[in-house]
Amino acid sequence: MEHVIGQIINGLQLGFMYALIALGYTMVYGVVKLINFAHGDVFMVGAFVGYFGFSQWGMPVPVAVLTAMAVCAVLGVVIEKIAYRPLRYAPKIAALISALGVSLFLEYFSSLKFIFGPNYRVVQRPFEEVHWQLAGISVSNIQVMVMVVVILMLLMLQYLLFRTKIGMAMRTVSLDHDAARLMGVNVDSVISATFAIGSALAAAGGVLYAIAYPQIQPFMGIMPGLKAFTAAVLGGIGIIPGAVLGALIMGQVETLTAAFLSSQLRDAIAFGILILVLLVRPCGILGKTETEKV
Repeated sequence: MEHVIGQIINGLQLGFMYALIALGYTMVYGVVKLINFAHGDVFMVGAFVGYFGFSQWGMPVPVAVLTAMAVCAVLGVVIEKIAYRPLRYAPKIAALISALGVSLFLEYFSSLKFIFGPNYRVVQRPFEEVHWQLAGISVSNIQVMVMVVVILMLLMLQYLLFRTKIGMAMRTVSLDHDAARLMGVNVDSVISATFAIGSALAAAGGVLYAIAYPQIQPFMGIMPGLKAFTAAVLGGIGIIPGAVLGALIMGQVETLTAAFLSSQLRDAIAFGILILVLLVRPCGILGKTETEKV
């Protein structure tokens, strides 16, 4: 039983990191109905910036995390203005192809020797990993740090969305762009802010991921990004609580499958559960079917 609980805690750690990435997917989709497939690569950039911050630039970990969040927030805004804004009213397939192009550009540009380089880097953790025994269950300081940081960020995001003007503007734009403009909302600025916030959350997830699983490389964002997108769809794309719920489910399924069945089956079972859930609830676990007037 202690082993089972230990694996559940590992699954929570992984699920919370997926949640930070999934929130970016679901926020952008909720506001502009766009799947930002470059989001996983923003997560990768955040991991590298945070790694350089605490390992080579001598920054404390909180400062390195904030630096990575700031860099990726700017990157997210640049991506939106260059690759997505000109295609906002184009056919959806054009924006989708543009998103894939941005993703490939970030991966291969980051692989250049004068950027991050193509090789794996082993992350020297800025502090030692400490394990505590609680009723026979092993809990590490890294697991506690990940869960506390992610929960605080989720609470701050909820406050921003429901207690601030920019949050109200984001919720207004998500309902109707034209009506938001008539109400005096600067839609372009709100969309840019959405990309900035989502990218900053992904960057924080990247730094935590680099510390928890201390190895990074330019293509590291592909699978976490894909699984976080899957988590957002599983919980209900465009719904923030759904993204968190889907991420926690994905983290548990992946960890428990690897621990008790086979590490080679964890991805197959995780995506299989997504297919089964969508067959029953095509809009996701917390999604609601909407009726459109013709």
